[in-house]
Amino acid sequence: MQRFDAIRPYYDAEVNDAIHKIVHHPMMKALMDFTFPDVPDEQWAEQLKRTHSIRDFQCNFIYRSVQKVLERSSDGLTTSGFEKLEPNTSYLFISNHRDIILDTSLLNCSLFEHGLVMTASAIGDNLVKKNFLLMLSKLNRNFLVQRSLSPRELLASSKLMSEYIGQLLLRENRSVWIAQREGRTKDGNDMTQQGVLKMIGMGSDEADLMDYFRKLKIVPVSISYEYDPTDALKMPRLLAEANNEKYIKEKNEDFMTLLSGIMGQKKRIHIHVCDILDTEIDSIQKEFDNSNKQIQALSQLIDDSILSSYQLWPTNYIAYDLLHNTNKFADRYTENEKSVFERRLEMRIDEDNPVALQGFLAMYANPVINKMKYENAV
Repeated sequence: MQRFDAIRPYYDAEVNDAIHKIVHHPMMKALMDFTFPDVPDEQWAEQLKRTHSIRDFQCNFIYRSVQKVLERSSDGLTTSGFEKLEPNTSYLFISNHRDIILDTSLLNCSLFEHGLVMTASAIGDNLVKKNFLLMLSKLNRNFLVQRSLSPRELLASSKLMSEYIGQLLLRENRSVWIAQREGRTKDGNDMTQQGVLKMIGMGSDEADLMDYFRKLKIVPVSISYEYDPTDALKMPRLLAEANNEKYIKEKNEDFMTLLSGIMGQKKRIHIHVCDILDTEIDSIQKEFDNSNKQIQALSQLIDDSILSSYQLWPTNYIAYDLLHNTNKFADRYTENEKSVFERRLEMRIDEDNPVALQGFLAMYANPVINKMKYENAV
């Protein structure tokens, strides 16, 4: 099992020692003061020091932190589909990806509330370069996706991660969360990268890859935010791409985006867990005997599940109408909701820059366009 040490979260036996190393860190104090504003420092510190498992850390501290985030920066979280899942059962949750931390944190809170197995969650190692963040992520059952590798290193890293995902799901009965693509969706188009599925499949010892995917119990997850708290922060990358320029991140950009995603206003949030892909995988297996075509079909199947169940908000319809200069969806929002959205647009975007304006509106409008592809979806 030592071969997973470079990427795995802490074992429960390591939790208490890690907590003692960071309990007095200024960022831990800031997190706990935010979560327990009326609790003296020594009280939460003593409880932290008595914590000996990831589950206790998540349930007693992280869960409460996320509830405080929802209270401060949203109009609430709603969920659907969780009743289809079985307790004490592991699933591979493949999700669209909008926010660095909250996507998986909100899913885990929902799993906890429904008495279901919480996830080990993939996180890019570029997001946890600070030692405190790395330790916090390992305490929160994150495993590392290694970035910026050479092709040979990437192949070895992908194989290792694939084996670890299989170990979690099939031997430890631990659910896994992974995004459908590398990095967050910047333009509102949620699409599964076939490379993600190929990576997962590298751990298979089955003659037919689809037999392995069926054993993993894949559950697509669709998460939507009424307002994307990092919408304006995504613009520089979109502008660079529009100008065929290489985008270079600012120093600490990932960390600032992480904080903005957590504390920025989101209004309403919805998570839908889709049906477990079982009979659908059978159909793919019968229709295609080529593994590449099978992966392509599975990728499309995940997209269909996520896009068809995506919760659309007034912001999406407003952006669509503004982008296309139409009133097609005027019955889906109020004039007040439209004026609030337009004020946000004015404050965050240079409206004299047509690329920025179109990019911002498309980010919110594309989910409507994608959903219109499904009969009777809109």
